Amino acid sequence: MRNVIVMGAGGRDFHDFALVFRDDPHVRVVAFTAAQIPGIDDRRFPASLAGPSYPDGIPVRPQAELTQLIRDQGVDEVVLAYSDLSYADVMHLSAEVLAAGADFRLLGPDATMLRSTKPVIAVCASRTGAGKSQTTRRIGRILRDAGLRVALVRHPMPYGDLEAMRVQRFATLDDIEASNPTIEEREEYELPVREGMVMWAGVDYEAILRAAELEADVIVWDGGNNDLPFYRPDVMVTVVDPLRPGHECGWYPGEVNVRLADIVVVNKVDVAAPADVGTVIGNVRRLAPDAAIVQAASPVVLSDGPSISGARVLVVEDGPTVTHGGMPFGAGTVAARAAGALELVDPRPFAVGSIAETFAKYPHIGAVLPAMGYGEQQLADLAATIAATPCDVVVTGTPIDLSGVIHVDRPIRHASYSLREIGAPDLASLLAPFIASCLSARTGA
Repeated sequence: MRNVIVMGAGGRDFHDFALVFRDDPHVRVVAFTAAQIPGIDDRRFPASLAGPSYPDGIPVRPQAELTQLIRDQGVDEVVLAYSDLSYADVMHLSAEVLAAGADFRLLGPDATMLRSTKPVIAVCASRTGAGKSQTTRRIGRILRDAGLRVALVRHPMPYGDLEAMRVQRFATLDDIEASNPTIEEREEYELPVREGMVMWAGVDYEAILRAAELEADVIVWDGGNNDLPFYRPDVMVTVVDPLRPGHECGWYPGEVNVRLADIVVVNKVDVAAPADVGTVIGNVRRLAPDAAIVQAASPVVLSDGPSISGARVLVVEDGPTVTHGGMPFGAGTVAARAAGALELVDPRPFAVGSIAETFAKYPHIGAVLPAMGYGEQQLADLAATIAATPCDVVVTGTPIDLSGVIHVDRPIRHASYSLREIGAPDLASLLAPFIASCLSARTGA
């Protein structure tokens, strides 16, 4: 019997456990550890999901306790099961594990991808914030316009009641609201649902897949962070970011996604330096010489509202992008500057509670406010920070209506973005053979 710890962030860790360890009589998973996401490191993976070998479930503990857990539990092996880590950080974690006396392991995609009875397109990335969401929506529209029924399956964000979240289906905004979502969940679910697409998510990704297959011609995997797909794709699309040149071959497991890609979308070419675009394309051609390369922009559009020109603006950016994604700013900053903001007000002196803790944990964040909202207290801290920051207008770079989540006593303008391919090839032409095959399979031709 080998004692195992799975290191995670409330997502892939549970999936890898279910596929690789849950039914292995020679393995006892003694704990999950949690990182990146606040408030998920003091709970228990329930027995109903863990299976008969774990009648008491499995504890989830802070990653800071890793060394002590290895020694106290006689752990033989630690499995890394979360994403968006620099190669240096991966090796620092391995050094901690090895020094504590355990083996360190990475699970490959063949061991952790499920097979679907329907065709699958996977959209993954080199880094968090590269532009997966708008790419996924663009692909969803192309497929729907061709007459195919599409199910978008999102990488897990199981930060609440794990049993209640086992299989989630969102076809309306009311469905999303009824799930008591975090801000991060709203950011990923609301726009596709507004466009008439059905989103699936949860904890049990085999049950999710089988349910989605019943009502779809095509499964589109919408990845999280820069993680690997949970479903084996027929077409692998990887989005890379020339605002962070070199990260496509220096961050785990983003390089794996590049190497697996059939299509690589080089996003943000309209705002990145030409030399950096060239660097990224050169790296892609070296890592994935057979992949087709699509160049694209993600133009930002501001909603109607009060003028920003000459105003003091507080920018609220997408949380994951500017925290573990490593970006100092996002779409909101781009939009505010383009609209002529006099000043981007720095919220850091006015941050309270968990928001102040976030700034301390991620000192690279610039003069923007990350839209953190993983619980009621953090939402309250976010609202209090906005209220305390002296500004004329709030510009949100998150794809949700922030005023629907917290009370904001300032005018709000929302920055939204969508993928726009530049030149040829584009996604529609590259996906045409796949679409023809799907239509043929549906008609039995």
